[in-house]
Amino acid sequence: RWLLATALFVSVASAQDRLALCDACHGAGGVSQTAGTPSIAGQPKLFIENQLVLIREELRPSPQKLPVVKGMNDAEITRLAEHFSKLPAKSAETGQADPILAQRAIERARVLHCGVCHLADFKGQKQVPRLAAQREDYLAAEMRAYRDNRRKGGDTIMAAALYGVSDADIDALAHFMSRLP
Repeated sequence: RWLLATALFVSVASAQDRLALCDACHGAGGVSQTAGTPSIAGQPKLFIENQLVLIREELRPSPQKLPVVKGMNDAEITRLAEHFSKLPAKSAETGQADPILAQRAIERARVLHCGVCHLADFKGQKQVPRLAAQREDYLAAEMRAYRDNRRKGGDTIMAAALYGVSDADIDALAHFMSRLP
């Protein structure tokens, strides 16, 4: 339904209209309440810019987002990235992390060196995404896609980093990181 609405408004969308389109899928203020849809609030500006350009240039498949970003110029992309990068990230998950899963995740993150790129607090940097406070289901699905070499338009380092990581470890990492501030 949003695909059709998106296509109708793309050519005349103002900045406010584009923000509303982003919020329609990614949630109010960029905090997703929709399964499988990432939160974009608090993501690094450069990461958001890169993803939007990859989608606009059709290097990263995203049929839902393509009509929104197709035809956007770099300045518009930068403004959107600035906007969402300045918003506070909020976890959509409720409750504290399970202590057993948290310990498993902490150990796996150390062994996998996740903090080297994503930083020790998993808030991301530059072109590296924030994992803290991201949707648990989205994190798990994306990590599996990288591990199984199904993620297009992404960094191949992630495929190597997650090679051989078990589903149980991915679930623990997603559970823990989704509940970080």
